[in-house]
Amino acid sequence: MRNLFFLFLACFLLTETRAQDNDEQAIRKILGDQITAWNNGNLEVFMKGYWNSDSLMFIGKSGVTYGYQNTLMNYKKNYGNADAMGTLSFDLVKVQRLSPEYYFVVGKWQLKRTIGDAGGHYTLLFRKINGAWVIIADHSS
Repeated sequence: MRNLFFLFLACFLLTETRAQDNDEQAIRKILGDQITAWNNGNLEVFMKGYWNSDSLMFIGKSGVTYGYQNTLMNYKKNYGNADAMGTLSFDLVKVQRLSPEYYFVVGKWQLKRTIGDAGGHYTLLFRKINGAWVIIADHSS
């Protein structure tokens, strides 16, 4: 009976590890898709990584912005052309599972631009909603 328990426990842990690996891969894919969309000048596709909700929270140099549409409008206002957008890259510092429903991500962002490079750090809170990972909070500086 004891061996059966350990076999069950091993199978459970393996399943949990695989689920975590799959979730982390999904989050990394979202971030990669965002880079591609940004570098193609497509802010609407870039925004697909965010929760399409009035409760989305974005914290930037101008303070807190709530809502998907408000966040998209701010991106368009601040990065409205190819010169302002430049070429985006991310360096992930930490991707940490907080629970089966939440991930915490810390990274660096860089923009290579003809009008002057820009960059900083970000923290993202991902949540799994209806089976899909989305950014529900973004603090970029």
